[in-house]
This record gives sequence, C-alpha cells and structure tokens, in this order.
Amino acid sequence: MDLPTQYLSNIKKEFLRYKGVAEKSFEQLKEDDLHFVPNEGDNSIAVIVKHMVGNMRSRWTNFLTEDGEKSWRHRETEFEPSLRTKAEVLEAWNSGWALVLDVLNSLEPEQLRVQVKIRNEGHTVLEAINRQLAHYAYHTGQIVYLAKSIKGEEWESPSIPKGASDLFNKKMSEKASGNK
Repeated sequence: MDLPTQYLSNIKKEFLRYKGVAEKSFEQLKEDDLHFVPNEGDNSIAVIVKHMVGNMRSRWTNFLTEDGEKSWRHRETEFEPSLRTKAEVLEAWNSGWALVLDVLNSLEPEQLRVQVKIRNEGHTVLEAINRQLAHYAYHTGQIVYLAKSIKGEEWESPSIPKGASDLFNKKMSEKASGNK
C-alpha cells in the first residue's frame, strides 16, 4: 500500500477513534448531564457538540471546491444552547460525522496535494484533514473531561483506565504475538 493510501486509511481510523471515545462518554450521561456547565463562560457538552457540528458542516460541505469557512456559518451562535434533548444532540452529532466520513471515504490518494482554503488560507487537503482531526480531538478531550467530572466515581474510561496501563500493554503484546 502506498503512503497516501495508507494515510487515508489511517486518518479515517483516527477520526472514528475520537468519534467513538466521545460516544462512549455520551452513553454514560443522562440528558441533564449534557447541559451541565461547570462555570460561567464554560460550555456544556451539548454546546461543544453544536460547535463541532457547525464546524463539520462548514468545513466538509463542498470540501474540495469551496472555502471551509462558509458565509452561511454563524460560529458565534454555535455557543448558544439550543440542542435540548439527548436525541437532538446525538442527531446533530451523527449528521456532522456523516459529512466528515462521506468526504474522507470519497477522497483519492492523489487529492491529498490539492489546495483547499479555510478562511481564505491555502492548505493542502492533507493539511486541512490534519487541522480538523486536531480540532475534533481537542473538543473530544473537553467532552470526556466534562463527562468524567459529571460521573465522578461512576465514570468508565472510554480508553485505558487509570491504573490499567500495564494490563492493557500485556493484552496488546499477547494479541500481537497471537497469544489470546
């Protein structure tokens, strides 16, 4: 497999990994938890999701042909609570991710060098993808941190739990060597 093809395969896995981590956090939360705001000026999980989805719609709609910051996007309104129910949060979340994954699945390796714009700044497709992965990872971390704070002792880590690194590494080593 050539490097550009390998990159596209890997980057899809990474986007899906962060999507999955956030979703494992959502599963542990009640509807009211999605609206918890720790301090004045902070964002709830529902607002973070709304912002991420606004970004996804703007960046990935007509990804190769239009600036990633659309004239119809009103970023500041993304920080105003409007997703009321868990179902609305998840529906928005899934619609945003559908756009991301549709574009990633449609890209060809030779398109990684194509120039696209975000806020009129040129990026290769590869750079634009990396920028978005970093952005979504940042907000996924916020979601996980808020969810962990809300759940407290009941929190179930969506990744390697604290204190379980050695066990995880042992399992991965056994898996790699074929010893299950």
